[in-house]
Amino acid sequence: MKKIKKISNIILPVFFIVILIAIWESVSGSGLVQPFILPAPTLILYSLIMNFKAIGGNTLITLFETAAGFLISVIISIIAALVMDSIAIVKKILNPLLIATQTIPIIILAPLFIIWFGYGYLPKIIIVILICFFPITVSLLQGFATVDKELLNLLKSMGANRTQIYKIVKFPSAMPGFFSGIKIAATYSIMGATIGEWVGGKNGLGVYMIRAKQSFSTDKVFAAIIVITVLSIFFLKIIELIEKKYMPWIQISKEEYYEE
Repeated sequence: MKKIKKISNIILPVFFIVILIAIWESVSGSGLVQPFILPAPTLILYSLIMNFKAIGGNTLITLFETAAGFLISVIISIIAALVMDSIAIVKKILNPLLIATQTIPIIILAPLFIIWFGYGYLPKIIIVILICFFPITVSLLQGFATVDKELLNLLKSMGANRTQIYKIVKFPSAMPGFFSGIKIAATYSIMGATIGEWVGGKNGLGVYMIRAKQSFSTDKVFAAIIVITVLSIFFLKIIELIEKKYMPWIQISKEEYYEE
């Protein structure tokens, strides 16, 4: 029974996607919509295969910017969350700035970074850091705040120092929220790098999409979108594997949820 439910959880979404693609193919292939407006899935797949070398080279650049920005943002977020959780005055000072980073559209900041840092990798990496920093930091801070107070009092009564408290109680309790924030950041990270390339760049998927758009090669734009989607899913799956390794009880709870 469990296997049947697991199989159905996979087959039903796949079946729905196949139906949507079939409808898309029939509409585009019938001539109701011009190919430069909405190309057929088969045309997009053909374009992806024929332009694989060009797309692949630009993908590597976007992937480097994404990975560098994402890893740096994780490190900065952990440090910021630790400092803000440990020192109340720092949290009061930095919390408004943390929120302010999300109120300003990144598309507005991107041109400034291009002016300040040029057209190289740095401005794109900074954009990825800004996009990923908020969800990771907030999730980790929330995880620290929801730790069982009785456990904290018990450790303090036993003479535990701050490092021991974080190691034994706070970090393990905050891990679910921390990984949730990382998953959100991972799905946005490639988008951030692409936005930076749109605004100003020499190479990358964003630049490739702009060039394809200017030549009305909509099939190439969709091919790049497929690559971005696959990369986002790939990032997400890697994080889920890490989460499963360090928090195996999360996988058990997911299985129980699907069984219901």
